[in-house]
This record gives sequence, C-alpha cells and structure tokens, in this order.
Amino acid sequence: MSAQSSTWDRRSIFRAAAGLAAAGTLAACGGNNGRGGGSGSGKNLVQYFHAYGEAGVEQAVKRYAKAYDKADVSTQWITGADYETKLFAALLTKQAPDVFEFHPQIQMVKSGQVADLSDIIDPVKDDFNPADITSHTFDGKIYGVRMIDDPQFFFYRKSMLEKANVSVPTTLDELIEAADKLTTSKVKGLFLGNDLHAIELPLIWSAGAEPLTEKNEIGYHTDAVVDGLRLLRKLFSSGNLLLDAPADFWDPSAISQGLCAIQFCGMWAMPVMQQALGDDLGVFAFPKVGSSGRPSVYNGGWSMFVNAKGSNVDAAKEYVKWLWLDQRKYQEDFATSYGFHIPPRTSIAAQAGKLKSGLPSEGVKLFNTYGHFDNISWTQAMYSAWDAVMADCVRKGGDPEAALDACDKKIDRELKKLFG
Repeated sequence: MSAQSSTWDRRSIFRAAAGLAAAGTLAACGGNNGRGGGSGSGKNLVQYFHAYGEAGVEQAVKRYAKAYDKADVSTQWITGADYETKLFAALLTKQAPDVFEFHPQIQMVKSGQVADLSDIIDPVKDDFNPADITSHTFDGKIYGVRMIDDPQFFFYRKSMLEKANVSVPTTLDELIEAADKLTTSKVKGLFLGNDLHAIELPLIWSAGAEPLTEKNEIGYHTDAVVDGLRLLRKLFSSGNLLLDAPADFWDPSAISQGLCAIQFCGMWAMPVMQQALGDDLGVFAFPKVGSSGRPSVYNGGWSMFVNAKGSNVDAAKEYVKWLWLDQRKYQEDFATSYGFHIPPRTSIAAQAGKLKSGLPSEGVKLFNTYGHFDNISWTQAMYSAWDAVMADCVRKGGDPEAALDACDKKIDRELKKLFG
C-alpha cells in the first residue's frame, strides 16, 4: 500500500484556504455521508482512508469494519490527489470522521484535533517498535496508533549493474558514478522521483545529521549536508537522472518498465517489482554522504487517529483498540497482503512469513539496521522550507549555503511558534 498511491503530497496539508474551499465539495459528494450502513449496533462511526494503489486494500478495510459488532463503522475511501485537503476540510464540518489515517503532526496535537490514546496503547506499548511510539509521543502522551511501517530505499536491476560492471553503491559519490555508467540511449541510470522531495530527509541522515536536534533546534545545516547538496546538483545536471517520469517515486513503473536501472521507492512496491522482474532485483539503503556519513532508510507509513473534537470519542477509541491493537490477524493481513510493509508490532513482524526470506527479508534488515522515523516536531512548513532548498540549489544550481541560510530563517520562525 503505497504511501503515495494517489499522488498524495504530505507537504500540502494545512493549506487553509484550499481546505476550506473543499469543504463544500466534500459535503456534496452524494447521498453517502458516511453515517450508518455498517453491520454493528449502537454508535455510528466514520473512518477516512486515502485510496491505496494496491488491489484489495479497500475491500480489506471494509471487511475489518464489518466484523466489528459494537458500532456501525462506515468507510470513506478518498480517491484522487487531495486526501489531506478533503480530510482537513471535513474536520471543520459536521461531516468530520471519527477515525482517520494520517501521520504524526504536532499541529494536530496542539490544536486539540487528535485524542490522547495513551490509555489504550500503554498495555501493549512494549510490543511496538520503540521508534513508532516515540514518533507519536508529545509531552509524554501518545497520539495515534501506527498501522504499517513503510521503509524506503533503492531498488536496482542486478543484470544491468553486472553488465555495466557496477558495484552496489555505498556512498553518494559512488551512486553518481553508477548512474553515469548505467545510463544508455534507452535507460537512465537513476530515478529519485520527479520532484526529489522523497530524498530530502535521507540526504540529511546519510550526511550524519538530523533534521532537528533532541532540543528541537536546527540539526541539518552541516558541511556534510552542503556537500551532499552539491553532489545532487552534479547528478541533476549530468543527464543521468530520470526526470518527469510518468509516475512519481512511489510507483514502481520506472524500474519495472525499464526506464531506469536504479529507483528510489518503498517496500510496498516490492511484490509488483518482483512480478515484473523476478529475481533481477536488489535493494540498498540511501548511501552515506561524506566520510562521517552513514547509510539511511526512511520509514514512512500510516497511523490511525481519533478525532478529539468528534461526538463519539470513546466509541472511536474502542474501535481503534479493537482493530489496531487487538486484531492481530487483521494487522498482519493489512501489512503483508497488499504490498509489503512491516508490522509495527514487533511480535507480529517476527511471525510475518512473507517477510522472512528473499528480497523482503533484505528490506526488513535494511529497515532494522538503518531506519529513521518521522519527528512529530518536523512540520509541514519545515518540509516546504526544505523543498525550496532542493529547488534552489539542486534544480537551479544556486549556492547551498545561501539556500540553507534562507531555510534556517523559516524553520527558526516555526520553532519559535511551536516552542517559544
């Protein structure tokens, strides 16, 4: 289940004007307002999901909901490229969902939009990947239950690397060299996504830095990150990078259709790639940047939240507990039957047979060895500030130091708003 299966852009959330404009549209989507229609009794609950790209996900989600007998749970399956716009527009209306999937965001906590779920998570907290708990915790309270962990790394065609006498890259310099050797008149050496946004955080981590320090101060502005940006500019202007692909990085088509030899993508796409390419696939982490760098794997994923401003908070929390904490069979099914993902519950991940061998097990190993998780304090404004860095110094060839100085000012303002 790709985290970007509907060209969803997590950086576009909180565009208030767009969200408010969409509110009327959402309310007029037809007779199905999401209230009622389930198989349970008592309360009527509504849950929001974005439209995953893999076949069978929608049916699975609705099947889980139908099995719940303490409330009628209806599912709004939001298609198109604007899940976040419709979600946040709906949260301003009486059509607001009781339960919705999203990512940990400090703004939602500070605005009182999401309910504290510590009471239902605490009894099983030790069975979760600790990083998933940390990424959903603010002021000692846990907001949101992680449903799936989605590691992102590089996929490569073994036969193409062998033919070009290219080893698996371990540094960003080697990745650039590999892209040059692998590029032909018909195939580009490398695909990083159409807008390069997907590799922003991996670049920072692989340079040995952090987006924010433990004290919520800027951690990304280092010499190694500056050098990494210069290297990316070299790659961007080399002619060896696939640009303007038919689909973005989240879709496996660039590598599965032979448009590139190496593609940055998510583990969710692994089954589709294997179906197209068989055993001619390998994976590796985002390589280290500079002598003090380290490989990194960004862990995306989705989490379930309860609308704290809804009228059925207790019933919604009970449903979330039932599905995402108690129903282990459904949790494993959701993680491994529709694309490959890693269950955030360590006991379920340990027994997930589909992930125990072959390429999936290699992906799990990369995740466990090099994984990095979202920081709840890294806001949409901070993402946007870093988008501007990539545009200025990678796409346009500007000075990385100047671009990061401008970014620093924006992020400092955001940090002061959040933490004083």
